[in-house]
Amino acid sequence: MTHPLGNPPSKIIAVHLNYPSRARERGHTPASPSYFLKPPSSLAGTKEAVVRPHGCELLGYEGEIALVIGGRAHRVRPEDGWSHVRWVTAANDVGVYDLRYADRGSNLRSKGADGFTPLGPRLLDAREIDPAALRLRTWVNGELVQDDTTDTLLFSFGELIADLSRLVTLEPGDVILTGTPAGASVVTPGDMVEVEVSSGSTSTGRLRTPVAAADHELEPWGAMPRADAAARAAAFGAEHEPAPLLPPRIEEGLRSVAVATLSAQLRRRGLPHMSVDGVRPTHPGRKMVGVAHTLRYLPLREDLFQRHGTGMNAQKRAVEELLPGHVLVMDARRDTSAGTLGDILALRARQRGAAGVVTDGGLRDSAAVTALDLPVYHGGEHPSVLGRRHVPWDTGVPIACGGALVQPGDLMVGDADGVVVVPPDLAEELVADCREQELQERFITSRVQAGHAVDGLYPLGPRWRAEYEQWRARQEQHPQGAHV
Repeated sequence: MTHPLGNPPSKIIAVHLNYPSRARERGHTPASPSYFLKPPSSLAGTKEAVVRPHGCELLGYEGEIALVIGGRAHRVRPEDGWSHVRWVTAANDVGVYDLRYADRGSNLRSKGADGFTPLGPRLLDAREIDPAALRLRTWVNGELVQDDTTDTLLFSFGELIADLSRLVTLEPGDVILTGTPAGASVVTPGDMVEVEVSSGSTSTGRLRTPVAAADHELEPWGAMPRADAAARAAAFGAEHEPAPLLPPRIEEGLRSVAVATLSAQLRRRGLPHMSVDGVRPTHPGRKMVGVAHTLRYLPLREDLFQRHGTGMNAQKRAVEELLPGHVLVMDARRDTSAGTLGDILALRARQRGAAGVVTDGGLRDSAAVTALDLPVYHGGEHPSVLGRRHVPWDTGVPIACGGALVQPGDLMVGDADGVVVVPPDLAEELVADCREQELQERFITSRVQAGHAVDGLYPLGPRWRAEYEQWRARQEQHPQGAHV
């Protein structure tokens, strides 16, 4: 097999996780990089078919940026790491999940088969590009499925080289595969995968890898392919069955209290600005409780829209990053003169298990979105696409939505009155105090219905405290309707 490197490298080192988008997809973010080795015999060039072994069904692609070492690196510092890179090119880190179980951790047979590391087609001179300004894109059958940039990396290229060279000497010609962003999945024979790395107007060109089926049976000695539910989940984008984002007890508690009560209790704690102002629900009678996953729009700038607004942009990435129980929260600067969500992405959010969507921008395809079984809070209906006012910029960052600061991981609670942001560490005590407040208000309501004046009763004053405590005790004994 031919490839652009000429002589084979002494080693190919691949990084497990390095893009925040992929880490969110996998459900965990590493504190430091981890690696596995691929044999040099796995190298291939552009247009060479990758062959899915007989009996395998889960052939995965991963578009990646490959670094080719130019100068021997041994115990180098992070700030010096990039100087040891000579070339940059596109790579496809191919693997079969059906054999992953057989070499758990090493990935030898699942990732190391002949032809499983296509590189090329062109090498970019590392001295002429900014390592933090590269763009990686992957297409399957002409459809863009991965699109990310190196300014988002968890670990810079210099850090990777420094980390590896502490214990492993990197020799000229060695290849480092630097991780894949969100969107990697499964392909089948007949598909075409294309990967491109670009820096401004400079490009590697598209690394084209057709997928073919093996023309022979896999010999029966050794581990055989096995595709179970866990392997399929990993191959199609979920590493494991994640634990609930929100403990069921907390979710049940937040569902049991009104947003207005939560707002009052937050205000008592010195947090009067926790409501998302100016949004209204598509389903007023339905409660929304979930964990915030954020998306930020910036004002439209025509010269930047092509790069940030098209293809697998931040808006689409945010939807594909959703986990069951997430609420997608959008910062559109309260500008409702363009849509920030339409029916297709709303449908996809529901399929991903989203608990709801909150945007302080416009809602497009409002009738179709309302028909979905998904709570959506929005600033108003508008027919136009986001490109009229907004550029989708980034995900998983603190944002402002309807005047409230929302951090990823905050709890979002909505009902007919609106949406409030609940700090996770306050949730349990807020639920307890809200229940007490709502119990008091039930008592007060019963007294007002009996003809009593509100003075000293609302809020509950000392004169009514003893009677309330007696009433409360009866409620605890007969919660389904104690005599008042």
